[in-house]
Amino acid sequence: MEINFTPLATISQIKETPSRKDGIPADLEDDLRAYGAKMIQQAGVLLKQKQVAMSTAQVLFQRFWYTSSLEKYGIAEIGMGALYLASKLEECPVRMRDVINIYDLLLQRAKYYRANYKEGSESDVTRNFQYEPMSYFSQTYYDLKDTLIVAEMQLLKRLAFDVHVTLPYGTLVNYMRVLNLLEDTNACQMAWGYLNDALQTPVYAVYPVPVIVCAAILLVIRHSQLPLPSEPPKAGTAITDNGNTEAAALPTPFSSWWLLFDASYEDMWLVAGIIMRLYRPRTPEESVRPTRLLTKKEVRKWLDEHKE
Repeated sequence: MEINFTPLATISQIKETPSRKDGIPADLEDDLRAYGAKMIQQAGVLLKQKQVAMSTAQVLFQRFWYTSSLEKYGIAEIGMGALYLASKLEECPVRMRDVINIYDLLLQRAKYYRANYKEGSESDVTRNFQYEPMSYFSQTYYDLKDTLIVAEMQLLKRLAFDVHVTLPYGTLVNYMRVLNLLEDTNACQMAWGYLNDALQTPVYAVYPVPVIVCAAILLVIRHSQLPLPSEPPKAGTAITDNGNTEAAALPTPFSSWWLLFDASYEDMWLVAGIIMRLYRPRTPEESVRPTRLLTKKEVRKWLDEHKE
């Protein structure tokens, strides 16, 4: 069995995150996490940053919200700090001013979409967006600079300087080779895409990498209808530590491909469901909602307006 050294959230953190304790609904927290991770990816692409740095930043970003609340920190500031920190960790540093300028652009673009969201999807609406760069010595720049420095410090503090991240790409290549799927370019690209999309969800902070990779392969197999042995576990009985018997799911040896990788059938399907939830249809109001809550001030205002 593969040893997992990646820090994962505890059961108590998963059941009730700091944001939920402060009154933020689970669906809203998920949407804000996803939008913040998407902003990190967009900023990384505009900065021509390496994918490993963008992925590391998104994992750190997701971990952070199991230690801190969205009521105390905004997704824009923590995303900016995570990308800047990850660029150092992956030895591809970027200038602080460049990160600030890119996030200023993204915030202006989100504001533009917020004002015109009824005209279509975010990608369609923002085609007409015109960026107005800030002045070189503007107060906005110095405010964002202070925000970035504080965000990086808070990430290190809240994560107890444990910023080791295991990315799934190498594991995916090994698993696809074992399943004789490495030559199937379409299957590999789809699985890679699912792993990247999963960065918008909390799964990398909750499940070990082998389970997430198996979930991505499962989605590919079902979508492409690839012929792999996929017999679900059969009902049976198992002996507990105290000698009693209880109902349990007993897989048939060699009947299911995920058994090769010590992945749990239930966990694999749970991760697959979390990833697929990203693709659900959304109304214009649901799509624009995260853009209205990018800062802690906006989140606090929302909480005040929705107090019971």
